[in-house]
Amino acid sequence: MNTFPIKTSKQLCYFLTCLLLCVSTLLAAADLPFVNWENHPVHAVDLSPDKTRLAVTHTADNRVQLFDVSQGFPVRLGHVKVGIDPVSVRFKDNHELWVVNHISDSVSVVDFDQRMVVNTLQTADEPFDVVFANNQAFVSCSQANQVMVFNSNDLQAQPQIIKLMAEDPRAMTVNTNGSQVYVASFESGNKTTILAGGIDESENTLTFPLNPVNEISSPYQGDNPPPNDGNRFFPPINPNLATPPKVSLIVKQADDGRWLDDNDRDWTEFVSGSQAASSGRVQGWKLLDHDIAVIDTNTHEVTYVSGLMNIGMAIAYNQALNEVTLVGTDATNEIRFEPVLKGTFLRVKMGVVGAQNTSNPTVVDLNPHLNYLTASAPQSVRDQSIGDPRGVVWNQSGDVGYVSGMGSDSVIVINQIGERQAMIEVGEGATGLALDEARQRLYVWNHFAASLSVVDLASHNEISQLAMFNPLPEAIKQGRQFLYNTHETSGLGQASCASCHVDGRMDRLAWDLGDPAGETKAFNQNCQTTSNIINSPGCSDFHPMKGPMVTQTFQDIIGHEPFHWRGDRNGLEEFNGAFMGLNGDDEVLTPAQMQQFKSMLATITFPPNPFRNIDNSLPDSVDLSNQYTSGRFEPAGIPLGSGNPINGLNLYTTRVLDTVFQCASCHTLPTGMAVNGPLKPALVDFQVGGQIMPTGPMGENHLGVVSVDGSTQKAFKTPQLRNMYEKVGFETSRSQSLAGFGFLHDGAIDSLSRFLSTGAFSVNSDQEVADLVALMMAFSGSDLVAGSVP
Repeated sequence: MNTFPIKTSKQLCYFLTCLLLCVSTLLAAADLPFVNWENHPVHAVDLSPDKTRLAVTHTADNRVQLFDVSQGFPVRLGHVKVGIDPVSVRFKDNHELWVVNHISDSVSVVDFDQRMVVNTLQTADEPFDVVFANNQAFVSCSQANQVMVFNSNDLQAQPQIIKLMAEDPRAMTVNTNGSQVYVASFESGNKTTILAGGIDESENTLTFPLNPVNEISSPYQGDNPPPNDGNRFFPPINPNLATPPKVSLIVKQADDGRWLDDNDRDWTEFVSGSQAASSGRVQGWKLLDHDIAVIDTNTHEVTYVSGLMNIGMAIAYNQALNEVTLVGTDATNEIRFEPVLKGTFLRVKMGVVGAQNTSNPTVVDLNPHLNYLTASAPQSVRDQSIGDPRGVVWNQSGDVGYVSGMGSDSVIVINQIGERQAMIEVGEGATGLALDEARQRLYVWNHFAASLSVVDLASHNEISQLAMFNPLPEAIKQGRQFLYNTHETSGLGQASCASCHVDGRMDRLAWDLGDPAGETKAFNQNCQTTSNIINSPGCSDFHPMKGPMVTQTFQDIIGHEPFHWRGDRNGLEEFNGAFMGLNGDDEVLTPAQMQQFKSMLATITFPPNPFRNIDNSLPDSVDLSNQYTSGRFEPAGIPLGSGNPINGLNLYTTRVLDTVFQCASCHTLPTGMAVNGPLKPALVDFQVGGQIMPTGPMGENHLGVVSVDGSTQKAFKTPQLRNMYEKVGFETSRSQSLAGFGFLHDGAIDSLSRFLSTGAFSVNSDQEVADLVALMMAFSGSDLVAGSVP
């Protein structure tokens, strides 16, 4: 415990107040369970301008830790309790620092000398980082896709808003003279999108999207699924398989602008050309790939840098070379089939762009020792890889950089063109970096271990590691490695489950992880049918050529089995084979390890919904100006304006919207998932098939699977509806789109408005559509008990 001399009654009063506050906090914490939103810091460590002080955001403990580093090693100076889930800390000067609180939607302004918060600034939803330039503080607000600009000399002044055409802005940096701020887009995409082919046109359940993959004028004359290796499939199709279902197809935009599949067939005409209408797009449709937003700090005008990577994790400015560096990961989801993707589906990238020439970026692989020709390499090779990069910093001369790997528990040393110079092993979950060249020190925050590593720059060795109080439950400490550790869970050491399920969530992409050489799995779940009412078929067996499916979140999945879009996995244990079959590792998890992994995932919680009132009730209006009409009533592409989620809830629960069903018949409240048993009856009196199935041997539930989904595949688990607001951005009715995948299992329906306007729903106006969209946007997270309204 840090002590200080008590010389005055005021100091004594302050000391006793702090002591009582600590005691009361500990007592309160003893009664409250730890809530895990599984957020990770963007800028966890910062040095004061004079390099004598260091601050660390301890996300799990909701505190900023303070140190004296004037002698080249950290000396504790205490801590300050801030908001919930602090993810970034920056010194404004030697005495004041700003801490960004992700869940609290706030910035805590901290007086370092007094060890206290002196001001709190409210922000838009889910802020992630802050930088200072020209007497302004720029705060990235990830969920709102905007940057808030505060007058750093007048905190009472109304902040200005800079709207970005970029998905999930997070990490930030600023150039030397403060004229430009650079904002990394965490979910910028990788120029891939979906072309529909799996809509069952005989059902008329879904009237959108259209099926361009099945068109006679397509590159394969309507053959679906099309081959991926010339005129053949690789691996070859199992001759014992039934005819595979028609499915959608992922295409990627090449450097020359053409849209190609993994067999180099050209689909440009169906994406942006003369036949774009056949995929629901407007001619000239463009998928934006805004990896970095460049903000002029004087005019607040914004330009963009494209073509770098899919997930932009950390960004830094190289002052000597006047360049901006972005590190992150890039997916190869345009390639089909799990055996082909095995071990090689991800690259760790560094993108470099000159501040004066942002149109000509350079992108390099930070794992140049990997050739990706095989799915597996010796452990010694895997241990050289960096995975899940979360921090980057450059020295003053610009010729040496440091990149931290949260998944590899390491820091790599690179030169100005990204070539590897050294690798330094540090603690678990390396994220934040702070460089003190004068004292030959690099400070590394190990987010998972809750420790601060001190690295000697001359020897490139960790010379000490200072542990902090770690409030995480043992389940999280023990199980996180199976989600994130790239060296221990993949064949090349660069990938993990979290490469796609980023931070336990999604990568906003679809993947075709089918296997032509695989086997059909017999249907074994709770099929909820209504054959006596609408002549629906029974649920079909699970064909191994399942087509593209968008990545699903791990938030609140345990206990809501079966898994996958089709419900074809009884429980988490049935994913064990993916450690070898997809990640390329040598072995699967042991039963004990799988239980640790499962226990960890069970802690991940949905955050509070940003569109709800502060008391978690539904608002009476949600702004939908960035969502558009479908064309069912008014022409497509007109802003919806606003919607009333309370009226949307009434439509959802009390009116027949889907043939003879209410929405809530299948998507039961409060999660939107079906029950383990018969569907909930609608307004008309009819019996719906389904039965309560007993809990499985590993604790698996058996939530309902339906056979009428509008898809060529006749078995789909009713999906939850609690993160719909995370999936918006795909728009085909407009000339520009922020995302390439949207709703439905394959992401082929671009917007909620489009989905709710399909033939299955008996809505009467665009306003009713808007009200239902508003409800979807405001659906509650994990904080409501069963039987509650959403």
